Amino acid sequence: MNRIKLPSMDCQKVCREIGDFIIETVVHTRCTGCIVGLSGGVDSSTTAALIKTAFDRYNNREQNFEVVGYILPSDINKLEDVKDAESVAQKLGIRYEIHTIQKLVSAFQYTNPEAFKDDYHRGNLISRVRANVLSTKAATENKTLVGTGNKDEDFGMTPVEAMASGKPVVAPNEGGYRESILDGITGRLISDITPPKIISAVKEIGPHAEQYKDACLKRAREFDTSVFIGKIKNIIENRS
Repeated sequence: MNRIKLPSMDCQKVCREIGDFIIETVVHTRCTGCIVGLSGGVDSSTTAALIKTAFDRYNNREQNFEVVGYILPSDINKLEDVKDAESVAQKLGIRYEIHTIQKLVSAFQYTNPEAFKDDYHRGNLISRVRANVLSTKAATENKTLVGTGNKDEDFGMTPVEAMASGKPVVAPNEGGYRESILDGITGRLISDITPPKIISAVKEIGPHAEQYKDACLKRAREFDTSVFIGKIKNIIENRS
């Protein structure tokens, strides 16, 4: 097995650049801080740490921005995950709350019973419920909801789920994002991504997000489960 070669970088410089972007975004949107959904995993833990570090640096000067962690387990989560998330929040010294979302998820059995017959759809349903809770918390607390995404991750469902809601997506011009996002049509793909480029793209798209809605909905339908199954069947039939 070949060893994984990790890129070399100045971690302190990168941390500061990301922190500057976070601070600039919060100041620009006139929010009181950020909200993060803490899962106990690497992505959300790293995100929370970056935000807390940035706010600690900024709050010494002008304003007291706050990062809040919400831990939202369902019945598919392990107790160890919740404990890990809680440990991260305590270690960082941030305010956090734990709310089980299982009753919210179960309520969809009345309107979407079909989603509970398939682990794939049930898993996506849970993710959307969690996202709804977090976005509502962000709105009522006047905070920015912060998510994560790896630069080189594979296809991923997050961009498609956003487009299925009629929302344009800003993402790196890397990995699976290029398979789902149509640059200039359903969002923006940024090459050699940097915080200033992200800010510029958000400012460009944000005021005109409604103009992307129809194209986003159309694009999301191209990744519907029925379309995927149909393509697989065609491949199998053409090879037989």
